[in-house]
Amino acid sequence: MELLKERIRKDGKVKGTDVLKVDSFLNHQMDVELFAEIGKEFKRRFAGCEINKILTIEASGIGIACVAAQYFHCPVIFAKKTQTKNIAGEVYTSKVYTSKVESFTHGRVYDIIVAKEFLGPGDKVLLIDDFLANGAALEGLAQLVKDAGAELVGAGIVIEKAFQPGGDRLRAKGLRIEALARVQSMNEETGVTFADD
Repeated sequence: MELLKERIRKDGKVKGTDVLKVDSFLNHQMDVELFAEIGKEFKRRFAGCEINKILTIEASGIGIACVAAQYFHCPVIFAKKTQTKNIAGEVYTSKVYTSKVESFTHGRVYDIIVAKEFLGPGDKVLLIDDFLANGAALEGLAQLVKDAGAELVGAGIVIEKAFQPGGDRLRAKGLRIEALARVQSMNEETGVTFADD
């Protein structure tokens, strides 16, 4: 998606060789008009898949998923990283199913939780997230979909760090991943190089 790549080149900030800061438009301050274009592109790429639920993980994926959901005409579920008092009853959790999600950005391991009333057999689920690096978040979300007996259609990723193993590993397991910008390499001097440039 050329519009997204141009925005990354213009406003993204590279730290070292593995951190790409896009907080001025994607995951802190959010450019909702850009999100609309992202949502339209995900809809184009997953056209005809009969998606009836979008699943993401808190927090950075929520805004993107909500805007994208307008084009799919379906609700968004976000997996919570902690169980709260207002999640009552049965939940699908990576803790119960022995799958944990390690955040590359935060360097922490989380148990993710989705209430069973929102996800189950008959659902056709699209995963959406802002970044794909080591793939732990997508893997945890995919496990929740499987545990719920729902059908996993694929994953829409805004930015994939193609130089990290997550995307290749999950594609090898059969997960359809549509990444709108695939970063091949980056460093503070030269900026970002995209895989398909």
